[in-house]
Amino acid sequence: MAEFRLPANSKIREGKKWPKAEGKNVKTFKIYRWSPDSGETPQVDTYEINLDECGPMVLDALIKIKNEIDPTLTFRRSCREGICGSCAMNIGDGKKGGTNTLACTKYISDMGSDVVINPLPHMEVVKDLVPDLNKAYAQLASIEPWMKTQTPPPPDQERLQSPEERKKLDGLYECILCFSCSTSCPSYWWNGDRYLGPAVLLQAYRWIADSRDEYTGERLDNLEDPFRLYRCHTIMNCSNTCPKGLNPAKAIAEIKKLMIERQG
Repeated sequence: MAEFRLPANSKIREGKKWPKAEGKNVKTFKIYRWSPDSGETPQVDTYEINLDECGPMVLDALIKIKNEIDPTLTFRRSCREGICGSCAMNIGDGKKGGTNTLACTKYISDMGSDVVINPLPHMEVVKDLVPDLNKAYAQLASIEPWMKTQTPPPPDQERLQSPEERKKLDGLYECILCFSCSTSCPSYWWNGDRYLGPAVLLQAYRWIADSRDEYTGERLDNLEDPFRLYRCHTIMNCSNTCPKGLNPAKAIAEIKKLMIERQG
């Protein structure tokens, strides 16, 4: 179970218990609530949903709660198809603990008891289930996640790859930057100001592995640092929690291997 970050010197208190739902197929949702502007400590509010009147995913329940019970509940969501990464949060139950995943692809039926929903671990909270991703996106920008070339493109055509070259990008380009992996990583919890984390390092390797990119040496130089890359201790939380089934730990290992190879 991944922990989540609380404001300094604060404790979670039991919050409001909303009216009970009617029906035979009722599920309880315990949701983290906090606004930094409120001056209050974080709390966990309790809601009940009749699942016969709700879609099958956790995001369906959150939308139902917001639309029909508590309009103040705040969370991010967009595509509802596991593509945008907006609805990443820590979801679990009172027995098994929580996992960083996407609310839109997580079945309510996966939870045997009450559904417990928290924001992504160890991130500053904007409000309720919305984490502040400014630092994460600044780290992403630092690795320049776009194709960099020196030679002009071929006339009247794209820069081409062989099927073998293109295959090297499988398992890399599919990352949706939900940051479920980085926020499950203890090394990122402890060194998030300097360690780039698995999501950003996966993106870094995506461009290092791209045969069309011509700045491999510069990209490796940018990562040659005791903290930016080498704080990874192969804990594997990142690969275990990725909602897209990717393996950031393998990408990080490949970068380390390239570092060793170029040192001779």
